[in-house]
Amino acid sequence: MSPCFINPRFMIQKKDIEQLTINHLVSTSHFLVEVCVGSGNDIEVCIDDANGIQLDDCVALSRAIEAGLDRDKEDFSLTVTSAGLDQALKVFPQYLKFMGKEVALVLRDGKKLKGILTEAQPESITLTYTQMEIVEGKRRKQKIEHQDCFPLSELKSTKPVIQF
Repeated sequence: MSPCFINPRFMIQKKDIEQLTINHLVSTSHFLVEVCVGSGNDIEVCIDDANGIQLDDCVALSRAIEAGLDRDKEDFSLTVTSAGLDQALKVFPQYLKFMGKEVALVLRDGKKLKGILTEAQPESITLTYTQMEIVEGKRRKQKIEHQDCFPLSELKSTKPVIQF
């Protein structure tokens, strides 16, 4: 999804699209990941679900949003997508979706870690990972397991690790 550009002079506002989306999703297990309203009223809506999103889900949301907008007042283009596996996690429900699965973290200080997401709270996550470290009395580095809690504010990005 491209970066979000919001200009207040557009008649179509991000908050209006968010509200239309939330109203449609309230009766489902789907959740909103991101809404972008770009130049020329190019609207992109990204949704997700713990069990995945089907094409029919995107079509139904697209129709619901279009029904809530008036093309006679303001023309727009609308794209509704599901969150891609290669995209960084953006909202808390996505962290819940990937509990028990391998993720790659990039911390704000640039440090990179890969491990299992073992806990997710609205403000922090816990990652279980293994690192090779020097152990006193040993000649070679040993694998040492860590379980560390990271505030979400310290994370630059969190991405699922795709394994084939």
